[in-house]
Amino acid sequence: MSEKEDLAKQKAEAAAKAKAVALARKQAKAEAAEKPEGEMDIAKQKAAAAAKAKAAAKAKAAALAKKQAKAETAEKPEGEMDIAKQKAAAAAKAKAAALAQKKAKAEAAEKPEGEMDIAKQKVAAAAKAKAAALARKQAKAETAEKPEGEMEIAKQKAAAAAKAKAAVLARKQAKAETAEKPEGEMDAAKQKTAAAAKAKAAAAAKAKAAAAAKNRTPVQESEEADTPRKISPNQSKLDQIVSAIESHVGQGALLENYINRLSKDVPTLVANPDTYFSIAKYLRYDEQLDFSYLSELHGTDFESHMEIYVHLHSFKMNQSVALKVKLDRDTPVIPSLVPLWSGANWPECEAYDLLGINFYEHPDLKRILLGEDWKGYPLRKDYEPYDVEV
Repeated sequence: MSEKEDLAKQKAEAAAKAKAVALARKQAKAEAAEKPEGEMDIAKQKAAAAAKAKAAAKAKAAALAKKQAKAETAEKPEGEMDIAKQKAAAAAKAKAAALAQKKAKAEAAEKPEGEMDIAKQKVAAAAKAKAAALARKQAKAETAEKPEGEMEIAKQKAAAAAKAKAAVLARKQAKAETAEKPEGEMDAAKQKTAAAAKAKAAAAAKAKAAAAAKNRTPVQESEEADTPRKISPNQSKLDQIVSAIESHVGQGALLENYINRLSKDVPTLVANPDTYFSIAKYLRYDEQLDFSYLSELHGTDFESHMEIYVHLHSFKMNQSVALKVKLDRDTPVIPSLVPLWSGANWPECEAYDLLGINFYEHPDLKRILLGEDWKGYPLRKDYEPYDVEV
């Protein structure tokens, strides 16, 4: 006999049993409605005896079915037996669930509204507990055959599924509770729910960040925390230039030196105003350094001080360098670099014209954008136009 035929027979038997039970109940109710109290007691006893007889018959039928299943499975190979067991277990669970639902409906039909709600909650809780127990058993059975890596993945999936189910149940419960509350209480409940959701999201984000931080290596942490502080390819050249300046100009000639990460890793030298020209001269005429090209010179108002920025390039070293000097804002005076690089002529005139920086020993320091009678210096942060309408 094929599996389909077995299932069809089982369905037919179940339908016949259900019809017989329904007819018996209708007949019992009809007879009870026409009998006086004494006869009704006797009828109830008869009905109880009939119900017991039916239960005994069902038990016998179940025992016979089990025997038959055992007899059939005894002839099957191991793989088919496992499938048959799973199918039989699934059918038994389905029948048990159907009987439990019928019993719950029958009991609920006789209970008042308040008791029905409690009964529903109990049934739902029992069903959830059964589902959770089955899920745990299934998870254990699956993980027993899996290697360690797959077991961890399965645990994570199971945990995620459990969290999702818990969230769904919490939302349903919240909806059920808010449906019975007045508008004011519902708003408060919504606010509490939103606050709780935000708190959970924040906690999840913190946990995720902590897990990510825990898995990071020290190298990754240093790269993420301070990526710009990796050793620059120009660091060795900066060290070479600084060493040469300190040897020929003096130890206190430079106030500071660093690699400018924001400007293509250019080695940057911050000169003392008194040694600014001496350092520039050394960079220009030293045979090893030979910074013969001045590509840029400009001034900046930092409100606390003025600053001159000079960009130089050495074709011999194939290297650029920046030379900076900080000046007093009230009296910004510094030597001109025109005697060293003629290209400094117009940039120094521009800084004088727009910022008021005075470059002494400049061959022709003058205003090149504004007239000689112009009041003030437009690139200063505190500049106010002499004629507002202009």
